[in-house]
Amino acid sequence: MRVVDLIRRKRDSGELAREEIEFLIEGYTRDEIPDYQMAAWLMAVVLKGMTRAELAALTEAMLYSGKVLNFTDLRPKHPHSLEAIPGLVDKHSTGGVGDKTSLVIAPVAAAGGLLVPMISGRGLGHSGGTLDKLESIPGFRVNLTHEEFRYVLSFCGCALIGQTAEIAPADKKIYALRDVTGTVESPYLICASIMSKKLAEGIEALVLDVKTGSGAFMKKEEDAVALAELMVETGRRMGKKVVALITDMDQPLGRKAGNALEVEEALEVLHGGGPEDLREVCLELAAWMFHLGERVDSLADGRRLAAEMIATGRARDKFREIVTLQGGDAAVVDDPDRLPRARHTADVLSPASGYVAGTQCEQLGIACVVLGGGREKKEDSIDHAVGLVFHKKVGDSVKQHEPLCTIHYNSEARLSEARRLVEQSYRIEPSAPRQRRPLVHRVIGE
Repeated sequence: MRVVDLIRRKRDSGELAREEIEFLIEGYTRDEIPDYQMAAWLMAVVLKGMTRAELAALTEAMLYSGKVLNFTDLRPKHPHSLEAIPGLVDKHSTGGVGDKTSLVIAPVAAAGGLLVPMISGRGLGHSGGTLDKLESIPGFRVNLTHEEFRYVLSFCGCALIGQTAEIAPADKKIYALRDVTGTVESPYLICASIMSKKLAEGIEALVLDVKTGSGAFMKKEEDAVALAELMVETGRRMGKKVVALITDMDQPLGRKAGNALEVEEALEVLHGGGPEDLREVCLELAAWMFHLGERVDSLADGRRLAAEMIATGRARDKFREIVTLQGGDAAVVDDPDRLPRARHTADVLSPASGYVAGTQCEQLGIACVVLGGGREKKEDSIDHAVGLVFHKKVGDSVKQHEPLCTIHYNSEARLSEARRLVEQSYRIEPSAPRQRRPLVHRVIGE
């Protein structure tokens, strides 16, 4: 087989056989196929799509490019000593601006009796990455070996790591390439990436948070639904319990975007506070995790259990335990000032009085990248301290010259472009929007 022939066939809307897709994935993983050829094939997929058979072949080729883990032996040997045997359950978000839900949900679920082997990714395009956020905690190690991953999971019921060399190595390489070649948005590539990583964790159930709106990769709700259906179908075909929530990303989630700032806001929620929209989405996603993991009989019971884990401080304590076990400075849990702080701040003021009618949420995410909080090239390093703090959300009233947003920055050279993006992102109207979009639009696979 020749790679150029496979690129041409996909470019011309042809279908690749399972053996051809396996040849591509295996060759790229072994460094036998160069970045430029894989990037060309990925772009052809973005433009022409894939058949269900191709998607299944791609997902499985990426999944079996490495080791599929098995943690069932971590269940208690005497199940009658507990209320229920812990289920192996994870959650994944398709990404957005200010989406720090994993930092809240993982400790909530583990505190409530689930086993949560969470393998996360780095920032992709304009969206932040869970690993980059965690690494803003001084000393926190996301690159654990398989043995270390198993130890942390067995000790506290949850581990938050990046892909090891053994777990879906094909996805790790392709993920980084997609980030810098404009090939992020394809639902087929998103599905194969997410499901190969998640199925490699050895989980029994998965809750998917599929974002839709101006700050999501799937701008239109019908596209988000199509992606959700692809992922639910793929997971169930492989014997897993999967449900997908379509959630709103027409504006940032919470009031902070940027790595250390988002850790700080997640800690606010774990301490019983935090923004209402962030709390609501976290409780809903955690409720579904408890339901699929058979810790509760109903979603209402799942919501109550999630809220109890926060109110009693058990989720906060679980997060402290995770940070300690993964080498981080656990003192940040009670003292967020120990997180990286930007040297400078600048307010973006409202040009008129009225109401915030909408935001260009993706531009706000791009502003974070411009400040240094994301990667424009594969080799870029991350400035964990920079980001945005949002003072006004959609529907809020605002007076002329009142702050809409505060930019946290370290580089004067990056400030002007970030400020321009933020200023252009807000739409101010004389009257309030008639209605706000719900945070959870619908559920796929319930």
